[in-house]
Order: sequence, then C-alpha cells, then structure tokens
Amino acid sequence: MVKVYLDNQGRPAGSTRIDHWIEDVAHGVAVGEKVDLLIAEQTELGFKAIINHQFWGLLYSNELYRRVRRGQALEGYVQRIRDDGKVDLTLNQPGFSESKIDTVARAIEAHLNENAGFLALNDKSPPRTIYAAFGVSKKVFKQAIGALYKARKITFESDGIKAADSAHPQIDAE
Repeated sequence: MVKVYLDNQGRPAGSTRIDHWIEDVAHGVAVGEKVDLLIAEQTELGFKAIINHQFWGLLYSNELYRRVRRGQALEGYVQRIRDDGKVDLTLNQPGFSESKIDTVARAIEAHLNENAGFLALNDKSPPRTIYAAFGVSKKVFKQAIGALYKARKITFESDGIKAADSAHPQIDAE
C-alpha cells in the first residue's frame, strides 16, 4: 500500500510508511457505526484495517466468516471501542435484527423445499460453508435455525437439518 500526497513543494509523492498518516486512537466513530475499511496487514490476532482513511482498527480472525486480503476495500462496523481508544471491527452489522433472521429462515425453508426436506448444514457446520450457502455469519444462521426449530418447522440430524414433516417435506411459507 502506498499513501499518495503532495510534498512540501506541492509535487505528488508517495510513501509506503502509511503509519505517519493513520492514527492509532479513533475519535468521531461510535459503536455500531458503518465504516469504510481498507485491509492493511495481517497480524497474530487478525487483520489491521484502516477506518474511513483515518484510524486503525482490528478485525479478529476468529470472527471472520469470509476471506479478506491486503488492499481490499469493504464495509464494516465498529464493534467496540476499547478503553485505550483502539477500535475492534466486525463485518457483521451488530445487534439482533429480526428481519435479517426472518430472511435467512425463509431462505432455509426454500432450500428445504427444493431438496426433499433436507439441508446438509447445521449448527456445527464451518462458518465459511454457511456463508457460501446463505451469505450470512454462523451466528445469524444459528439464530435462524433456532427460530425454525422453536416453531417446530425443522428437526436436527447429525448430518444436517430436516423438515419437521418428513411425510410431506413442503414447509408452509408464512
């Protein structure tokens, strides 16, 4: 990555030492706020990202459900602002969203209807597999199947999810 700027004489210049222009402590951002991210480098904990071209933040590896790469621009959210002013980031919109869960639950129901009442995913499936199938995090997927289970629309099998009425796999779309 290169920071392009005008030097003291007004000429275009570039530097790979972007730390000079990016601040460690963020101000003017709030928890839950949608921000622009630029993935800068991988660390032991995850990926350092530049927030809104101004501040450093961190995406933790154990919370990533898709691949990210250096130089990639994407949207994320402020998950937490630590006591030292540093920012923890997430790619998932924070907070419980009933509409998001309903949308995923409907997609799971549609998949069950199209595949003889069976889905080869469950709460033990890897996050990347879930993301590839439904475009959501494992957490949201688990909330959606939990809602379907509570409504007695599905049952859990060792190798996946089954529509509750095995004699008639169609699930009533409500």
